[in-house]
Amino acid sequence: MDATALGSGFGAGTKLLKKFVRFARGVDTLTVAEKVYSIAGFLAIVTTFLLVMSIQSVRLQTTYRHMHASSAAAAINVGRINALIYAIVMESRGIYMTADRGKMKQFADGLLRRNRELAEAVKTMEQNVRDDDAELFSDFRQRIAQFIDFRQELVRRGVEISSAAAREWGDNDANRTVRNKLNSDIEALERIYQQRAREADELANENRYAAAYLFALGLAALLLAALNVVVMRRSVVGALAEITQATDRIAQGDVKSEVPHLRRYDEIGRLARAVQNFRDAVARIFELEELELGTAQARDVAMTERDKFNDKYQAKKWQLSAAISSMPQGLIMLDGKANVVAMNANYRKIYSLPETIQAGSSLEEILQHRVRSGLFSGDVTKYVGAVLDRIARRQPTAYEIALNDGRTIKIYERPMDGGGWVSVQEDVTEQRQRERILERMERFLATIIENVAEGIIAKDARNLRYVFVNKAAEKMIGMSRGEIIGKTARELFSVEAAELIERRDQQLLAQRQQLEPIIDTIDSPVRGRRVICARRIQVGGADEESHMFVTMVEDRTERPAAAA
Repeated sequence: MDATALGSGFGAGTKLLKKFVRFARGVDTLTVAEKVYSIAGFLAIVTTFLLVMSIQSVRLQTTYRHMHASSAAAAINVGRINALIYAIVMESRGIYMTADRGKMKQFADGLLRRNRELAEAVKTMEQNVRDDDAELFSDFRQRIAQFIDFRQELVRRGVEISSAAAREWGDNDANRTVRNKLNSDIEALERIYQQRAREADELANENRYAAAYLFALGLAALLLAALNVVVMRRSVVGALAEITQATDRIAQGDVKSEVPHLRRYDEIGRLARAVQNFRDAVARIFELEELELGTAQARDVAMTERDKFNDKYQAKKWQLSAAISSMPQGLIMLDGKANVVAMNANYRKIYSLPETIQAGSSLEEILQHRVRSGLFSGDVTKYVGAVLDRIARRQPTAYEIALNDGRTIKIYERPMDGGGWVSVQEDVTEQRQRERILERMERFLATIIENVAEGIIAKDARNLRYVFVNKAAEKMIGMSRGEIIGKTARELFSVEAAELIERRDQQLLAQRQQLEPIIDTIDSPVRGRRVICARRIQVGGADEESHMFVTMVEDRTERPAAAA
């Protein structure tokens, strides 16, 4: 049983392959179904590859972003820790070199503050630890703890005993050994993070190849879709229109007219041969009538044959009518004189047409009814003349009209082979209303943001470049938005201010939002030192295009003076 089915399937496949070979040589032996199914099959294959490549591209892009963000954050933390170690050493030397208790207290406070910042930086750095640097980071963290404890004891000796006691404790080989090991650890971590960055770059190169494949597959899918449209237009729509015209001529008594597409081997060819049989039958009926055959039997046979072919004709016509009626849009077909060939129920519903308007009615009758019902206020004669002109020039067009009852109708017009005209019409009132509501809401939100007293600043979380500032923020910073947007904090502010801003950005990444106000002192290149109060939130996630930081800023520089 299975062997028989397999042999049958193999034979069918071989037969179809031979048809494709003959088709490639110029002999059209494929049916419409075979053409459409073949194109659909190829399109499904291309779409499957496109889906797989899309998933691969997204995976590569996500991995690249994570690796790039991890290596960048780790490199920043290493630099920050190195700077803090250097600053702590400088504060220690200040304790060594002064005997003044007041100055020594200042150096001691600075050293303790740097110790706390160093501990926080190491804790932040733990978030980016992976398998490749876990062991090294563990040793590094222990040495940092030794370094901090050592400096804590140095401060205690300097404050409670003397600077000489502090120097004796700090200026020795054990301290220098810890420093040297810390430097070695930092260099080793930097090499690991550089390797991560190189791996991220390699992933970016792979993603570019994936993008090229996606483009090629998308182009192939587009070509297959265009091919499907061409096949349907040439093989089905145009051929059906020509056969319908031939059928109408036969129905009107022209039994000598030629039936097109008789030599085709597909469904259209079979339909054309059926119409030719119908034509021949009608011709025979006419011959019998001309010969005035007197026998009732001959007349009955002729009438039976005529009815049979007429039933086939009506069945084909009903199938076409059913297809038109099932369309979700309104559709009307006119002949070259603007008389109705066919219309569906949706078109009748759009304009509330009565049952008296049917196939055979004129476009002018439809427009006159629309005038009476208040759905048309133009010049009927000019409108019909414009339609006849487009039919004559075979000019396709698309436009929208507004009905007097407030509805908006989208109209697509296309010429038909043989001088006819088809119009597809769709009620897009709700769509246009939603677009207007959305546009008003966007203007409303933009007006509010521009006019609030609090400064609002937005930056792209991926590259930390400013993307929006309102009027209040321009005033606080002392620059126009044209000077700010597209730049980073390091391009606008001093190094100290930029480092503070970037540190706040890293805190926001870790906390998701900072609704509690944070007060900082920032050096503005235009307005000088300013005291600001900021609340910050994130919009979107790290794997989204819309990932942004939004900061709400209040300038509190003048408040103490005002209070005084």
